[in-house]
Amino acid sequence: MSDAYSYNVEQIKEHYELEKSLAKRLRNSTKQERQYLYTELYDELFTKIYFLPQLSVKADPAAAAWIVAQRMQLIESFLIPDLIFLEIGPGDCTLSLEITKHVKKVYALDVSNEITKNLAMPDNFELIISDGCSIPLPDNSVNLAYSHQLMEHLHPDDAVEQLQAVCRTLVPGGTYICITPNRLSGPHDVSQYFDEVATGFHLKEYLLSELYQLFCTAGFSKVSLYKSYKTTHLQIPLSSLTMWLFVAIESFLQILPFPLRRKIASLPMLFRGMTVVGVK
Repeated sequence: MSDAYSYNVEQIKEHYELEKSLAKRLRNSTKQERQYLYTELYDELFTKIYFLPQLSVKADPAAAAWIVAQRMQLIESFLIPDLIFLEIGPGDCTLSLEITKHVKKVYALDVSNEITKNLAMPDNFELIISDGCSIPLPDNSVNLAYSHQLMEHLHPDDAVEQLQAVCRTLVPGGTYICITPNRLSGPHDVSQYFDEVATGFHLKEYLLSELYQLFCTAGFSKVSLYKSYKTTHLQIPLSSLTMWLFVAIESFLQILPFPLRRKIASLPMLFRGMTVVGVK
């Protein structure tokens, strides 16, 4: 979620109170309840809070095009014409629809029926409404999977299961690009204006060390951290040998007072956001 909200203080408070209430239901839910709760609660949010930034972007073609262009700077280096692409948590699907121009097939997997209404779908595009955890695609059927601001929305109990499902769906050597905020520079949901720990639909914001362990547990054979600035992308292989440095930095930042920790961690090349790339 963007730090720059375009609506007023009263609207932010209204959004915060509703999202915190809905997120509490999701946090306290059972595995069985979450099979329908992800869809139900996100649809309620998108229906009641009509001024959400996601919906504003959807109504603004220029803003949507700018976001797609920014994300394509990283993704386009992974694209080939015969590729099967999966986006998890595609929002209004503008990125997935752009990628249909470059690949053989695109699957877009989301939990909400509301934000994806009235889509014009090309022949090589398929929208799948999921329970928020499972990925109803065959084993070894996807070359490249991608998510942007998705991991933090999952119930922590569902995180490994979904990562395992992504890994299962990928072909051998397939790649998953996962972009998610780091907890040290958060909160990054609407609760950033009220709380020191995310209490909205960011059910858990991760440290890099936590995300690395999740990827390893899920079965990815190689994990890397990508740091990007404009068209420059730095790939840092992650392993037990390199993670000690990141663990040390994260441990140091966690003992700092909240305002200082957040300020330092928010520096562009540090921990504001994490792009973690796993290879099956």
